[in-house]
Amino acid sequence: MENAIPACMRRVLPLLLCLYGVASVSGATLERLSLDDLTQKSTDIVRARVVGSFADLRGTAIYTHWKIQVTDRWKGSGGSAIEVLVPGGDANGLHQEVPGAPRLKQGAEYLLFLWTSKSGATYITGWGQGVFSLTQNTANDWIASRAALGETMLDHKTWLPVQDEGVQMRYTDMATQVSATLARGAAR
Repeated sequence: MENAIPACMRRVLPLLLCLYGVASVSGATLERLSLDDLTQKSTDIVRARVVGSFADLRGTAIYTHWKIQVTDRWKGSGGSAIEVLVPGGDANGLHQEVPGAPRLKQGAEYLLFLWTSKSGATYITGWGQGVFSLTQNTANDWIASRAALGETMLDHKTWLPVQDEGVQMRYTDMATQVSATLARGAAR
């Protein structure tokens, strides 16, 4: 008697086990995005300062609306103020945590990779992957950085889990890389 598991199940079973393993991990599951991916998928890339926020309840979901003042724009067109929606927050006496959702701070300065939906709402590309804190080092160079995210990440080519790595680079170097990616995209 041949193998008791049909040939089609032998092919599908490893995939089902992998999906079960990914689904059983708590938190969000995100596609890992490179800086080039973030650049290509974003409708806007801006340097901005958070100037305010409020949260509202939409059905059963709470969204925090972050008001940002744009100081530099690398991609996109629009005004000097943008409202960015992030899932989670406090509204109507309720609190909602959303695993993987980025956290912004009033008064902080960021480099943000954003995308605008067909409805006109603007979100952060790749959740926390699209938020880079801006600080100055001892040489007064601006540094764009983000810590490694603790959420489950999948490689977009293999769809296998991968470990996220934080990013830290000089602001001018990031500007150069983003500009090169945009130029390659425009040349296609």
